[in-house]
This record gives sequence, structure tokens and C-alpha cells, in this order.
Amino acid sequence: MNKLRIFAFAMLLAAYGTAMAQDAWVIKAGKIDPVNYYGITVANGMIGIVSSPEPFKVKNVVLAGAYDLYGRGRVSNFLNSFNLLNSYLEINGQRISAANISNFKQELDMQHAAFTTSFDYGDEATVKYTYYSLRQLPFTVLMDISITAKKAVSITAASVMEAPDALKDVQNYYNEIDRPHVTISLLTSTAKSPTGKLQLCASNTFLFDEPHGQEPRVIHEMWDNNMHLMKFSKQMAAGQTYRYAVAGSSITSAHDADPLNQAERLTMFAKLEGRDRLIRFHSQAWDDLWKSDIRIEGDPQAQQDVHSMLYHLYSFSRAGTAYSPSPMGLSGLGYNGHVFWDADLWMFPAVLVLHPEIAKSMVEYRFQRLAMAKQNAFAHGYKGAMFPWESADSGVEETPVWALSGPFEHHITADVALAAWKYYSVTQDKQWLLEKGWPLLSATADFWASRVERNAPGHYDIKDVVAADEWAENVDNNAFTNAAAKANLQFATEAAKILGLKADADWQVVADNIPILSFPDGVTREFATYNGEGIKQADVNLLAYPLKTITDPAQVKKDLEYYETRVPNAGTPAMTQAVFALLYARIGDGQKAYHFFKDAYEPNLNPPFRVIAETKGGTNPYFATGAGGIIQSLLMGFGGLDITDNGIQQIKSTLPPNWKSLTITGVGPDKKTYVVKK
Repeated sequence: MNKLRIFAFAMLLAAYGTAMAQDAWVIKAGKIDPVNYYGITVANGMIGIVSSPEPFKVKNVVLAGAYDLYGRGRVSNFLNSFNLLNSYLEINGQRISAANISNFKQELDMQHAAFTTSFDYGDEATVKYTYYSLRQLPFTVLMDISITAKKAVSITAASVMEAPDALKDVQNYYNEIDRPHVTISLLTSTAKSPTGKLQLCASNTFLFDEPHGQEPRVIHEMWDNNMHLMKFSKQMAAGQTYRYAVAGSSITSAHDADPLNQAERLTMFAKLEGRDRLIRFHSQAWDDLWKSDIRIEGDPQAQQDVHSMLYHLYSFSRAGTAYSPSPMGLSGLGYNGHVFWDADLWMFPAVLVLHPEIAKSMVEYRFQRLAMAKQNAFAHGYKGAMFPWESADSGVEETPVWALSGPFEHHITADVALAAWKYYSVTQDKQWLLEKGWPLLSATADFWASRVERNAPGHYDIKDVVAADEWAENVDNNAFTNAAAKANLQFATEAAKILGLKADADWQVVADNIPILSFPDGVTREFATYNGEGIKQADVNLLAYPLKTITDPAQVKKDLEYYETRVPNAGTPAMTQAVFALLYARIGDGQKAYHFFKDAYEPNLNPPFRVIAETKGGTNPYFATGAGGIIQSLLMGFGGLDITDNGIQQIKSTLPPNWKSLTITGVGPDKKTYVVKK
């Protein structure tokens, strides 16, 4: 099996061509096969733009928080927004396309979140354009275009605004606002979401370098209800380089009470800021993000891959919001854009250690939906708060009814509580704990106290659940569910003590009597009737990390050696092997830890940008959940960072044999640096 896996991976790498350049910050693709192309996302935590193999096209524009009922499963879905960066370019009357260009290259600069495409058009021109989802302006994007004429040519450039098929009642507008110092041409569209619940709006404008009065004349064309454009023409001399830009904003009524006017105002703001200031402030914002970084000495490809994982986690989340990322972040409509335990258990800890201010948004998402979690508990006959397995904008259960995880995967409630407690542990923010953390912790503790069945001392059973290992449906006393419930109850009790409040004495009684089952040989048993079947993902091993229910290294190793052989080589998500890597690093086996670190993502990579899919050989990138798990294997595994009740500390850990050092910068509220050396 291992030889086959290595061979398959070698073949996969061969297909990547120049994308394998081991630059720490830039992923390059020089031989692009449109049939085998998986786009990479440029995002700012609010708006995501997914790349395309077609020149001047983008695949998707996705906005965080924009959902409506349509399509799969009678539940809310992420919506594609207006494709406000699609363009076209004509040179001497000929439209540029993939069929008539050469030397087509794309690259992502992860350090400054800039995606660049370049190509040649015969012997007439060289073209280059870069787009950004501007970090400092959550609803605004920018495309910067330059054309270098190899001989005298005539160009016509257009910005095309097109509505996705799911939207209805599309209305298109074009305005020119004249001021003594500037003319602003606004290409604007608005539409209703499929049920009419939301209004989606977008507007864009050209940015020219010429002095006012000398810029090209902009012409508006209306093609049909779903598409209109604005364009300009320019004569270019041989050797001349002409540069222009398109700035645009996309926003919905989920974000603003007046999205149509706000889209135009934000676009006008970007126009008057100007291209250079927009790019400079965007780059400064990313420089600030990268003050929290992971640096590997001795493994250039792993360094590039880790930067890609961090880049995506940073791109899919944002401080100052109440949003939490879905498993696929802002890379498309995967998993309907819903929020699962993927956010709370897998992405949140990695973000929390490096950027607590961003993690705060993720736990705020849960706090603002606490009332609906209480209603969900009531509907199921329980007390307290029962969080939904899949959550969207309202906080109601959004799991399609055919999936048993909706009514039965109850560990999500403890996962939410675990994230809340970890946020307090890292920040030591008692005011937040009182106002936000305590309501979450106490309500979820009340849920577990009512959820257990009190059969005898030591047998406060939790029956009929879908396990963290989701192939185990409607089982009793699942190891992770039980241990997470115990932790939830204990965290609530500790929070009460810190705040000087009275804890419900029953919480500790329940925690002390929830069983964790074992086989006769001492291996922790996944659930009451488990007998060695294959598992979809880590379950028992999560008791060692992050729950710390199991702390004895011998027991951790025993459970690892048993369950690592129960995970098949296909159909399982990337974060499972990440947990194995983390735990092996902590117990001192650097070689095995490195094996699972690589196995967690390399077989999941897709060309041409090494984007991670959910499973080995999968084609649904970008799997941010896996990135979160793998980053945790670096931070808390190889790096030895440990979130304790009193903040972040460093414990003993082991590096892979081929790594010389690991440096983690910008950790926690104090932005500390931790180094592990051979």
C-alpha cells in the first residue's frame, strides 16, 4: 500500500509542472491544463474570488454571510454574487481567448494575496493582470491590468457585469458622476436571491492613469437582463505600456440595509483612493497578518505548503465580524457555505493561537446564535442550548434531512463550548467571559446535564448519537462525544469559579459519571459496540488532543497504534492524519509524525496550485478544515504549543528528522516567538 501511495503521489507531482517551484511565498503555474484545473482563491474574509484558466475570467465571487433557500436539500445555500471582475480585451479587433494566446502563466503571491496572470498575444502584445480582494476594504476588489504593445495596436477593454443564474429580477444601471477633478463611471447591477430574501448588489468602475479630461471615453452597452458592460478603446504605439484598473464592490442586504447605494458608494471610495493607495494599504494589512507566521528550516516544499494553508485560513476569516468559515471557506459553494465543527475544533484553535482578534469573530458567530440553539434544545426535549450540526445565517439546523448528523451529531455543542473556553484561556479576558463566554458555557453545560441518561454511578450514558467518526451512526457512549461533554461541564464549572458565580453543582456530578469505555487490553473503545471497524476520521485520538482527557503517553501511543490502522486510504478527511502527526510529535516520534503530516495533505493536492481537497484523490478544494488541522499539527505538535487554562505555554515536542528548526512568530495576544531546534 505504501509503495502504491508513493508512486501515485510521484505521478501527481509530475503533473504539476512548474507549480512545484519551492518559493516560500509564490506558487507558480506555467503549464496549465484547463481540463485539470482547480482554482485558487483570493479572499479577504468577506469576499472570495476563485481563479479561472480562461484569460480575464474568474470562476466564482462568493460573499460570506449571503445565503438563501435553493438547490440542494431544502436548506440555505451560499450564493454566488455578481461576477464583477470578468472582463474582455480585444487587440486589433480580435477578442483574447485561451485559444489565441501563448506563454500563459499564473501565480499567487501569498505574502500579499495577489493573483497574477500573464500571456503573449502573438507578435502584437504582452498582457499582465493582477487581482486582489482588498484586505482593508471588506466588500471591495481590484484588478490591475497592463498591456505592452510589441507593435502599434488598437485595444478595446471591457468590464462585464453578469448575474449568476440563480438570481432573479436583475436590474442594471449605468451612471457617470462628473466632478471638476474626476469622472466616475459606475457599472451597477442588483438582483434578488432565489426566494427574494436578499438583495444582492455590485458596482465597478475603471481607474485610469491619465489626468482628468485626458482619460479614455467610456461607453456603456446593455446586452440582456443578466449582463451589461462598459468599455473603452485606446491606440498604442510600439513599445508602449498602458495600465488601467477595475475596482468594484459587492454587498447584500445581509450586510447593509441599503446595499444598492452602498455598493456604488464603496466603489466611488475605491476610485478616489486610487490604485496605488489601494494596493499599498492592502499589502500593509497582509504584512500585519504575516507577523504571525510559521517558518520551517530544512524543508522548502513543506514551507510553501504551510504558507498556503495559513494563507487560506487568513483569507477565509476576518476580525470585527460575526462570521465563521465553512469547510471550504470562500473557495466556492461547497457544503452550502454552512458552519460545522470544522470551524470550532479544526480551524479555530490554529487561528486563535496566531490571531486571537480573528478567532473572536468565529466565537461571536456562535454567541449571536445562542437563542436559536436554546430553541433547538427545547424542540428535542432538552434544557440549555443545543447547537445545530450545520449552521448558516439564522442559527437553525441546516443539515439536509437525509443526513442523520443533523438530529444526532450532538458533540457540536461541546465543540462550541470548547472554542469559547479556549478563547478565554488564551486572552484571559474576564469581561468577555462574563458577557459572552459564560452564557455559552452555562447553556451548553445545562444541555449535557439534561442529555445524559442517569442509569447508575459511573453510567450517566449518552446514547443514540452520531460519533465524531461519522461512519458510526446512532451509537451509545461515543468516546469523543462523552469526553467532550465532560470537558464542557468542567469548563462551565471553572468559569463560574473565575467569575465568582454559583455553578450548578449537578454539572460536576454529571461530568464525574460519564463513562469512557475501553477494550480489555486497555485501548480506548470508540463506542459501546465498536469492534475494530474502519473509521472515517479521528475520534478516540481526540481525547488526547485537544480534550486532554487522556494524558498518559503510553495510553496515547496505544490508542494511536490501534486506530491509525483503522483509517482506510481513501474517503477520509485530511484532518485525521493531522491529529496523528500532532500526537506522535508530542510523544517523541518525529519520523512517524512527519509521515502523517505529509500523508494528511500531499495525496489530497490538486493542480496547478497544490490546493487541498477533502480526501485523497478528491476534487473539491479548498478544504480549509484540513488546513486547520495540519496547522495545529505544526503549532501544537512539532511546535509544542499548548493552550492551558492560564494561556499559551510550550511543552516538549519533536521535529521531523529532516527539519533543522521550526519558528512560530506572533503567538497569542503578546505576539511572542517560539523556536524549536534539533
